[in-house]
Amino acid sequence: MADDGQDGKKGGSLGDLVKAESMIQLALVLPAACLIGGVGGAALDKHFHTGWIGVTGILLGATAGFVQIYRAASKQMKRDE
Repeated sequence: MADDGQDGKKGGSLGDLVKAESMIQLALVLPAACLIGGVGGAALDKHFHTGWIGVTGILLGATAGFVQIYRAASKQMKRDE
């Protein structure tokens, strides 16, 4: 019988690609969230002539990124069980 690449694992090579995509998503979500928060905060800083909203935007973006990473990791761990 030909080897179809599943090796008794659920999902086979397609499952491996889904896991790889999930790991890439986790690697990109934190920098993207910080960038979005920073750009939004910088725009608000420029509009309101302040200097602290950009830093707050970066911190809120980092917090949102960590929350998203936690949710995705929790979902992946439950799926692997």
